[in-house]
Amino acid sequence: MSSRAGDDAPVDGERSRRARIRALRRLGLLATSVAIAFAGVAATIPHSAQALRDAVSGLGVGAPFAFVAVATALTCALFPYPILAAASGLVFGTALGTVVSIAGGTTGALAAFLIARAGAATAVVELAGPRLRALLDAVGRRGFVAVLYMRIIPGVPRDLANCGAGLTPVAVAPYVAATLLGIAPRAFAYSALGSSFSVTRLTSPEAIAAVAVLAAMALLGLALIARKLR
Repeated sequence: MSSRAGDDAPVDGERSRRARIRALRRLGLLATSVAIAFAGVAATIPHSAQALRDAVSGLGVGAPFAFVAVATALTCALFPYPILAAASGLVFGTALGTVVSIAGGTTGALAAFLIARAGAATAVVELAGPRLRALLDAVGRRGFVAVLYMRIIPGVPRDLANCGAGLTPVAVAPYVAATLLGIAPRAFAYSALGSSFSVTRLTSPEAIAAVAVLAAMALLGLALIARKLR
């Protein structure tokens, strides 16, 4: 019996090694795909406000829906959300721009989340040690709060966080709800700034309100950090 157990040990070790290699390959494929998408986006999107307006103007009533679809794809390619929301305000004005940027930001975050989950969540579980697995389980149990903190705390790279959340056990429903709630204030702020920029009125009431909202969100995030540290 002991001899057989000894013979099985190298086989189990080889299987474990191959499983880790497959997991690393899946993570590498996900990272490479995102990098290629980001490079493609950077090379093809409009690089000026006028070019952006020209690209949207011919779409008529379908423009907001097209913008949401494009924003969803750009979010998956790690395109910065503040620029997307500001562009929405620039094109559609503050009110509609806020709605469009919330919709595009939420659908984009969900798409990136699902892509990461389908492409690499299993790989993370296979590679994780006991401590990381315990952390992932804790995040899964407090999914809504964890994602909401991620959206509010300043300095968290939102687009990378979308993919990161997809690698955890967080359920889809709390992820979407926390994302929607967390991005709404900043969606308004960036859209208002984009709208104000379009008419060169950065001292308008909307722009001032936008700056106040961004400052309030930053202070709230710092307060949450301080609370956790205590």
